[in-house]
Amino acid sequence: MTISVDMGAGASGEPVALDLEELLSTRLLVQGNSGSGKSHLLRRLLEQSARWVQQVVIDPEGDFVTLADRHGHLVLDAAEHTEASLARAAGIVRRQRASVVLNLENAEVEDQLRGAAAFLSGLFDADRDAWTPAMIVVDEAQLFAPAAGGEVSDEARRLSLGAMTNLMCRGRKRGLAGVIATQRLAKLAKNVAAEASNFMMGRTFLDIDMARAADLLGMERRQAEMFRDLPRGQFVALGPAVSRRPLPVRIGAVETASRSGGPRLVPPPDAGAIEEAREMIANAPDDAPAPPPRRAPRAPPPDILAQLAQFQPTFRAAAEPPPAPTPEEAAAREARLAGVLRRILLDPEAPFRPPAILYQDFQVRCRIEEVAGPPPDLPSFRRMLALARAGVDARAVDGTDWPQAVARAEALPEDAQGVFLLLARSALAGDPCPADETLALAYGTRSAGRARRLLGWLEEQGCIVTRTDRAGRRIVAIAGLGWETAPGDPNARAA
Repeated sequence: MTISVDMGAGASGEPVALDLEELLSTRLLVQGNSGSGKSHLLRRLLEQSARWVQQVVIDPEGDFVTLADRHGHLVLDAAEHTEASLARAAGIVRRQRASVVLNLENAEVEDQLRGAAAFLSGLFDADRDAWTPAMIVVDEAQLFAPAAGGEVSDEARRLSLGAMTNLMCRGRKRGLAGVIATQRLAKLAKNVAAEASNFMMGRTFLDIDMARAADLLGMERRQAEMFRDLPRGQFVALGPAVSRRPLPVRIGAVETASRSGGPRLVPPPDAGAIEEAREMIANAPDDAPAPPPRRAPRAPPPDILAQLAQFQPTFRAAAEPPPAPTPEEAAAREARLAGVLRRILLDPEAPFRPPAILYQDFQVRCRIEEVAGPPPDLPSFRRMLALARAGVDARAVDGTDWPQAVARAEALPEDAQGVFLLLARSALAGDPCPADETLALAYGTRSAGRARRLLGWLEEQGCIVTRTDRAGRRIVAIAGLGWETAPGDPNARAA
């Protein structure tokens, strides 16, 4: 099942959908001058995808904190935390899969860069078990990944640029999908912008920015003038997640609003108010008290764990572990988890989806069906998935030497474990050797050739031995266990 996000309408009024899974793999860059509708576009994307993926918003102006009211995002005020506590908070957020807005509006510019760098680095450095998909939205990205030095210190710029480079260049393997928005491409570091494969370009006026936008969209330079005429809220989109050709998009409506409104015309005061102001200025004493500071004194930093506990009901402190389930409860829970996974794999597209995406769907379904206790972590889920793809019934192999096959599988790469276990199950039961198409499904591919190459690789590693009978049917023996499949037609159709 493809998960699409409705971003608005095309030139003819047709809906324009954004493939969320493709976006998480290929990242997105948004450009537009101030007032072009960048924040509106990001808000639309965040609102439409909130139910499907964890979201982290780096918010320099506090525009997105209102997402907490409708979608339950946790709001962290960077000015109330140290860099170390922000890094720790990022690790907790990653493990808990909590959607969060890092509000930087109350921090000075240099502190904004340091705080964002610490938080992004905490997300990047999380344990491998926490590498589930997360959309990382960075508004005003040119502040955090500038193309040239500015008024901040070199150290702050280096930290922030390094964190943004890790996000866009190396974040994909860790499940981090960067969505960055900038007012000017010329001010954004090129190595950060170059990693995006999807683009949405809005109104811009400077020639250098129009030329770069046209280059990224594969348009001719003479077509770049069109970016000056784009109305507010209209963008030109291109990329594997939205369109293979430049596509005009008018962004749809949003449910939440920014706390800061746009400029509005206000009539000037009448003559009486102006005269009153004149008298107040003339009569003000020279020793009048100084105006209050722009920011009031702040309370001590709040406890981040307490905030997370408030927004994430499933969170439990390590000092208060839940009571251990009884054997009957544990067995019933395992059966329910296996049932949830079976229903996910009924989807014809499930064998070809990445395990991390399946894991996200698995967690959502566990919450919907109210399965007791936290869901298994990602490594445990991968083992469950390998067994399920191999079609292993725990009751059928109970009391056999099956644990030896499982132990051998765990020494193999994760994507090869399902195929090995499928062969081992067939050999243990004396069933015919699975066909190439069946092995391909267990391998997570539509290519029978890839399955055959994996079979050859397993034999090179000494895991299996293959041979054919006189009729050309394949037989596979599991090395070291003495199990052997019955002859099977490698060209048969998958069941």
